[in-house]
Amino acid sequence: MTKILRYRLKPEIALDEASFAAFVHAKLGDTAQWKLLKRSIDARSKRVSVEVEIGLSEKGENPRPFLYEKPTNHVANKPEVVIIGAGPAGLFAALRCIELGAKPIVLERGKDVQERRRDLAAINKEHKVNPDSNYCFGEGGAGTYSDGKLYTRSKKRGDVTRILEILVAHGSDENILVDTHPHIGTNKLPKVIADMRETILSRGGKIHFNTRVEDFVIQNQEIKGVKIQDGSIVEGIGVILATGHSARDIFRLLQKSGIKIESKPFALGLRVEHPQTIIDQIQYHCDSRGEFLPAAAYSLATQTQFEGKQRGVFSFCMCPGGFIVPAATADGEIVVNGMSPSKRDSKFANSGIVVAVENEDLQAYEEEGDFKALAFQAEVEQNACLAAGGTQTAPAQRLVDFVKGRISTNLPDCSYQPGLASVNMKEFLPESIYLRLVDGFKSFGRKSKGYYTNEAQVLGVESRTSSPVHVPRNRETLEHVEVKRLFPCGEGAGYAGGIMSAAIDGEKCAEKLIEAYLDIRC
Repeated sequence: MTKILRYRLKPEIALDEASFAAFVHAKLGDTAQWKLLKRSIDARSKRVSVEVEIGLSEKGENPRPFLYEKPTNHVANKPEVVIIGAGPAGLFAALRCIELGAKPIVLERGKDVQERRRDLAAINKEHKVNPDSNYCFGEGGAGTYSDGKLYTRSKKRGDVTRILEILVAHGSDENILVDTHPHIGTNKLPKVIADMRETILSRGGKIHFNTRVEDFVIQNQEIKGVKIQDGSIVEGIGVILATGHSARDIFRLLQKSGIKIESKPFALGLRVEHPQTIIDQIQYHCDSRGEFLPAAAYSLATQTQFEGKQRGVFSFCMCPGGFIVPAATADGEIVVNGMSPSKRDSKFANSGIVVAVENEDLQAYEEEGDFKALAFQAEVEQNACLAAGGTQTAPAQRLVDFVKGRISTNLPDCSYQPGLASVNMKEFLPESIYLRLVDGFKSFGRKSKGYYTNEAQVLGVESRTSSPVHVPRNRETLEHVEVKRLFPCGEGAGYAGGIMSAAIDGEKCAEKLIEAYLDIRC
């Protein structure tokens, strides 16, 4: 039986491997079988500490057994499941299919993680956006080159530890099993994704890159397969739709094919970037975080009023020690996102600051029907691009200048590689978004002394927070409400909000499909 020991330690002890091992040795001696189970930084008081949990076994058992094992069965000749998209939902669905005895056929419009790098470089250096291979599309999905954060509030949805163990089994650092806010890093996640691909292929699954779905094959309200761009048909016992939140052509194709979709609320705003030292000083209550504390993160939220409607303004995808990246999926639009390398050692901290957009806020777009949220999103992105000159140069403003509605005469250094244009963003942001952001930044400045400063700047726009379209499914079977054998999945269908929740949803959809159509109980 494992005994749990809890300690509150100084950072220089808890976060230094040698010092922590010496501490445990002094407490438990040479013969104790122990393992670090949990580690979290507590910065609520002026003296920052680290809370740790240690599992101690007195009978020789592993205090934290590793339960996941890569599948060993081979599925080359098993029934086939079509999976559209090789993001976390699609890849984890594929792995689960193999475990359960089905052959996944993964169709990915973009390139593999290695080839994808060239298209990302072209966006940054040449302002050229490949609509099939960019920061959103390609192997691993949007999360691969935008941070690899694994924190989730979706623990009731499924087995979070299992997902983390799968990532560790494919090359991720074991610290993700320990840290309260686990993080892989955009420099390491591609190798993990490539190893997952190898597992899928070695066990008989298939992954087709540069393969765009252009039609659905439906008979009697049942999906039989999909048509890809070379005209061929890919069939299976079912289809898992795991395309991500930016696959606008797939949303259009769903409607064209008579597959029910709905407009969905999302959030839209800007990305703010501070010098990391400012965020460290705010969060750690000191002039310097020192050698052992990591780059500090933050989470902020407030409620705002506009025309009698209350809406939330909140931080989104905060990236300490990170970079801002261009996340557009087509020319003529500006979209920004954030990422951090594994060491989080950039001199900048960035976060999306976004405003909740509800369907009732989109009355001017009612003629767009199920695409009213998408139309609003696209219009803001296109207007931002025009305001900054029509390339991937991003519109930007110093933070105080933004709040006061004045153009910045100059801009500070920034991590965004394609470059910045000094623009008064009040000119292209919808009034409801702009005024709520102004109130939000003022509120955050009151909550966190030093946050509201002209040393920080805002870039536009942070708009791909979640899918603006919802693909409805049965709550129990996870099957589309009208089309049999179609399983809407992950962020693109409106059922996840990050790597972890998408991975969990991918596994669940694979299980439900196989239960229903192979009669295998999961």
